[in-house]
Amino acid sequence: MRTHSRATAWTLLSPWVIGFTLFGLYPFLFSLLASFTDYSPLRGSDWHWVGLAHYRRALADAELWGALRNTALFVVGTIPFTTAAALGLALAVQPSFRGRTLFRVGFFLPSVVSVVVLSLVFKGLYAPNGSLNALLAPLGLPTPAWLQDPVTALPAIMAMDVWAACGYYMLIFLAGLEAIPEELHDAARLDGAGAWTRFTHITLPLLRPTLLFVLVVNTIRSLQIFAEVFVMTRGGPLGSTTTVVFHLYEQAFGRFELGYASAIAWLLFALSMALAAVQMRALAGREEAAR
Repeated sequence: MRTHSRATAWTLLSPWVIGFTLFGLYPFLFSLLASFTDYSPLRGSDWHWVGLAHYRRALADAELWGALRNTALFVVGTIPFTTAAALGLALAVQPSFRGRTLFRVGFFLPSVVSVVVLSLVFKGLYAPNGSLNALLAPLGLPTPAWLQDPVTALPAIMAMDVWAACGYYMLIFLAGLEAIPEELHDAARLDGAGAWTRFTHITLPLLRPTLLFVLVVNTIRSLQIFAEVFVMTRGGPLGSTTTVVFHLYEQAFGRFELGYASAIAWLLFALSMALAAVQMRALAGREEAAR
C-alpha cells in the first residue's frame, strides 16, 4: 500500500518535476557553469575554462555600472510609491460598501494584463502627439517627448510600473488586513483611539510580515526590470534606461557572449539575495525593538 501510494504520488508530481528540471534547475546550473567559461553558441561545443575572468570583467565594466545605476534609480523610485499606493488602496477597499468587489477587480486588473501589452499602450500614451501631451498642452504644461528625452524616459517607465504593479500588491495587503482580528480595533475604539492611532499601533505592526513580503518580492522584481525597457525604449535614449537585465540581454543575444552574460546574471542574483537579507534583518530588528 505504501509503495503504491508513493508511486502514485511521484506519477502525479512527475509533470512538475520534469518541467522544473528542464526549464528551471538545468538552466540554473548551466548558467553557473557557463559563467566560468567563454561559452558562445557561435562556437558550439568549443568552450574553454576562464575561471573568474568574466566576474572581474563585469566589475570593471563601465556600461554595467551605468546599467546598475539606472536599475538602482528604478528600484528606489518605484518601491516606496508602489508600496504606499498598494497599502492605501487596500485600506480603501477593505471596508464593506456597495461596489467594493468592482473596485477590487478594477484595481487588480492591470496586474493580469501582459507587460508587453501595457508597454505598447503606454508607448502610445507617451508619444509626442499622444494622449498625455494632448491633455497637458491645453493646461499650458510642458509636453516633452517622454521616451525620447534622457531626463524623462526612465521616470516615465517608473510611473507606468507603479500604476501596473500596485493592484497586485494591494491584493496581498488586503489579505494581511483581513487576517487582523477586528476585536483589536473594537477595543481600541472603546478606549477612544482614533483612526490614525489604530493604524499606527495596531494595523501597521501586525501588517509587518506582509510588508516584508511585499518589499522583498517587489525589490527582486524591480531589479529584474526588462520587458518594459525592451518594448518602450530599447535602453535609450543615450543609455538612460539601460538596466542590468537589458545589458545582460544585449551581451547574451546581441554579442552572443553567453559566458559573460551568465556572470552578470549571477552577480545580479547575489545582489538580489543580499538586499532581501538586509530588508528581512531590518524589519526583524524593528519588530524585536517594538516588543
